[in-house]
Amino acid sequence: MPSPEPTAILYRMVLPDHVCPYGLKARHLLRSKGYVVDDRPLTTRAEVDAFKQKHGVATTPQIFIDGERIGGHDDLRRHLGLKVADPNKPTYRPVLAVFAIAAALALTIEIGTGHGLAPVPIVERFIALSMVILALLKLQDVERFATMFLNYDLLARKWVPYGRVYPFAEALAGILMVGHLLPWLSIPIALFIGTIGMVSVFKAVYIDKRELKCACVGGNSNVPLGFVSLTENVMMVAMALWMAARLLA
Repeated sequence: MPSPEPTAILYRMVLPDHVCPYGLKARHLLRSKGYVVDDRPLTTRAEVDAFKQKHGVATTPQIFIDGERIGGHDDLRRHLGLKVADPNKPTYRPVLAVFAIAAALALTIEIGTGHGLAPVPIVERFIALSMVILALLKLQDVERFATMFLNYDLLARKWVPYGRVYPFAEALAGILMVGHLLPWLSIPIALFIGTIGMVSVFKAVYIDKRELKCACVGGNSNVPLGFVSLTENVMMVAMALWMAARLLA
């Protein structure tokens, strides 16, 4: 006789104005692992509060397997032997994602406009697009970025408003550089903010040996201040110098 499919009981919040996303994720995960899910939505605030009080828990969803309370979504992942992300763990993933998308956009634009795979224009667009995307992430919460920026930027420590000016300056320089417009404006801006950023990151990481989070993708990230952060500023300076050399040639 075939063995019966494993069954899990899932209690999750399904209120008129809120459906718990972790309840949906838990249900999907259980089904993907071959469980038959006895889905028991809690549809009123009173039901939710009564359930929490009865089982002595602070949150929903709650999963039960073979009569044992497993816990919430993260507990379920651990029970199934899956990785649980640590929200406080440093990661370069956000800034690497920015560079990957910028590279894909640069390739697509050059190929789509009939310029082929000429490396110089692709690199130029890649750097300019990276600047624009990174600035956009900073502009989501300028004040939070500026506060985090104060941890290591040398100019911002001397003149605090610079932290709020920086993302606008980076965005302006990047946008102009994408179209090679107003180089007399974009080049000095990129050279100025890139040089200060490069020196600031190098001092904080390689001289002072400080372990800090980078504000490069905004003020709410766990990107370590280090090589990737330095690369952002080096690219900006290199782009400015390259455009200046072409302008003067």
